[in-house]
Amino acid sequence: MKYINANEILPVRLVEELQKYMQAGYIYIPAKTEQHKSWGELSGYRKELEDRNKKIISDYKLGISMENLADFYHLSVYAIRKIIYQK
Repeated sequence: MKYINANEILPVRLVEELQKYMQAGYIYIPAKTEQHKSWGELSGYRKELEDRNKKIISDYKLGISMENLADFYHLSVYAIRKIIYQK
């Protein structure tokens, strides 16, 4: 997240009003609910994990052991087990 100086984007009156509540600090302004992006949606990482997890499940169904999957994907056997039995 990039910080922006309020003086650069807000009207002077609004900055003065905000200064009544807080000065020289950071304020987080959340996105509107309808514009909110879920975790990993912008970066594509969520999709990468979904694809990886589908491959893990597929490989397990083909007979690859949880231990071998854990070694290959650099995950714990516990993590592999959670992925396989999540659905």
